[in-house]
Amino acid sequence: MMQYSVVVPAYNEEENISHLVAKIKVVMEQLSSDWELILIDDGSKDHTLQKMEEERRKDQRVKIIRFRRNFGQSVGWQAGFDYATGDIVITMDADMQNDPADIPAMVKMVKENGYDVVSGWRSMRQDSFYIKFLSKIGNWLRRIVTGDKTHDHGCSLKVYKKECLDSIEFYSDLHRRYIAALLAWKGFKVGEMRTTHHARKYGKSKYSIRKKWKGLLDLLVVKFWMQYSTRPIHLFGSLGMAISGSGFILGGFLTVLWLLRMISLQNRTSPLLAVLLVIIGLQLLLTGFIADTVAMTYYSTKRAYTIEKIEGLDKHQE
Repeated sequence: MMQYSVVVPAYNEEENISHLVAKIKVVMEQLSSDWELILIDDGSKDHTLQKMEEERRKDQRVKIIRFRRNFGQSVGWQAGFDYATGDIVITMDADMQNDPADIPAMVKMVKENGYDVVSGWRSMRQDSFYIKFLSKIGNWLRRIVTGDKTHDHGCSLKVYKKECLDSIEFYSDLHRRYIAALLAWKGFKVGEMRTTHHARKYGKSKYSIRKKWKGLLDLLVVKFWMQYSTRPIHLFGSLGMAISGSGFILGGFLTVLWLLRMISLQNRTSPLLAVLLVIIGLQLLLTGFIADTVAMTYYSTKRAYTIEKIEGLDKHQE
């Protein structure tokens, strides 16, 4: 096993790649001579791939995965995790806002303090007020819903023991924001450390309100998975029985009134509503559980990406 694997997905970051690799190499050489840097080109439309290939020609410890199209940062991490050979895996952004100089202290926390994962905390974040405001709301909601106490779930700078990542079944683009929460739920020890955060110098931010909205929807799925993954019937069954029960109660009430000749059922929509509630409840009970189980099973056995090119990695790992 190689000691360290650094995983960095990049999308249209041609101006940052050379500077980033140089900084990472300085830091990793201080830690060990046994390390690899896995760069994932997430279908970039600029010269990101060419810059990566230049760095690989200089140092064979730089390895490259090229996606056929843009799949997103989470899937980029997934590919890096699949091919990483280190027993400690380090993730970070390619925009140079994370500082590689923080890596040694985070690794030390993993090795000496017994943490399975250490997450970065951008306590002095160098972003616009708009981005910081939305992130604060997102972190607040995540802490309430998942119970995860870390301050900054969106920070990409993290250090993992490889065994942690092997325990997670990646589900499409779901887990980028909530890996630490899921690991804590699985019983791993999660810590955090204040890290340096720089303003972006080159390239354009990929941050958008759409991503925040997707993150909120993902949070609901993560909450369901953490609370009901072992017994989904507890959720779908409860909702289905409640709705169907309401239909049966309404139907029974109408039937009693009809038998007592207190009402006529002709030209009334109430009987149809009772039948509809029963049907909806049964459908919720059956189709909701089946659909979610099929989706989780599919993505736990198949990768959510396709690779165009691999350099310096064992293709048999596929």
